[in-house]
Amino acid sequence: MKIAVLAEMAPAKAFVPIIQQLDADVIGLTHGHGVEEILGNYCTEIHSIGQSRGHGAKKRSNSKIATLVMEDVWRVIKFLRGRDIDLLMTCGNAGDVRKGISAAKILRIPNLHIEQDIYNPIEMLAFSNLVTVPSPEYKEYVEARYGLKNVHSIGGYPMAVYVDSLEMEDSDSVKTKYSVDEFYLLVLGGDVKGEDVPNIIRQVESLNTNILVVPFRFSESYVKSFIKSPNLKVLEGYVELPGLMEASKGIIYGAGMGLTIEAGVLSTPAVKIAGFHRKHASVDLAHEIGIEVAEIKDIADAVLEIKTPNGRKLVDDGKTAVKNTLEIIQNFDKLKTTSSGIQSFRSIWNARSEFK
Repeated sequence: MKIAVLAEMAPAKAFVPIIQQLDADVIGLTHGHGVEEILGNYCTEIHSIGQSRGHGAKKRSNSKIATLVMEDVWRVIKFLRGRDIDLLMTCGNAGDVRKGISAAKILRIPNLHIEQDIYNPIEMLAFSNLVTVPSPEYKEYVEARYGLKNVHSIGGYPMAVYVDSLEMEDSDSVKTKYSVDEFYLLVLGGDVKGEDVPNIIRQVESLNTNILVVPFRFSESYVKSFIKSPNLKVLEGYVELPGLMEASKGIIYGAGMGLTIEAGVLSTPAVKIAGFHRKHASVDLAHEIGIEVAEIKDIADAVLEIKTPNGRKLVDDGKTAVKNTLEIIQNFDKLKTTSSGIQSFRSIWNARSEFK
């Protein structure tokens, strides 16, 4: 069996515990930074098919964006054509999924999509042959809300198993590397808008303590332009977040499912910033495991009362999810159906407009 997997950084972590148990040749298609570091050891070959055009990217017209997306889709098509791919696996709700499923549809390659955020999925999953979600409740939601067909509950998040198996860098080594003793970690991820950054910086500066800042979706220079306190240090380039989280006093993050799962599994005290994705599966999960979701104006107060999440159940559920996903892959020819179609596409498209 020959399987291609396509993902950005956080969703790529969901693939690892699945790939490890697959008896198949796995081709990794990376999208954005950090993915090759995660998937590289588990794939027979790995190739880049484009970059994320997130918040830190230069503003472009819709026509320019469409051109760039089509170039990336064509890049995926050229790479996959003639390779006898039996299955394309996608995960997440970013542009990589749109490009991957589009290419698979054109090449008639079956697609299995692992969905983690049922409130803001990518519209192209309407053309996937089979979609998995983390729970029966979420299965009912996507069927009713979007009219999706052939949805399977796998009972958890496979990424939790990946996080639980990580070998962490020694905390003292991390502190030495960044020349800090006690510190909080601030991650400015995909749930933060550019105009939010100054207010977030002011809130954490008021804590008057060491803060290591991971700009993630923003340029280092943009974030640095708002910093006045010497207590804040912006980290440049790719960083290993789990090791930093383990060494920190806690994490303050404006991001989604990936960091929520990591904070839960690692039992890292956490505050999630209430970003522009108000209805989001990561918000559900944060509440479920005891992470406060704080408004930007309340970040400092929330950090003073920061709590350790109770996320160990995520690992047990994650193992169940991996097992169920493997069974789906092994029986995919029997389980797959035609895609949900254009009506589901429109329903998801309209729902996504609420997140813009």
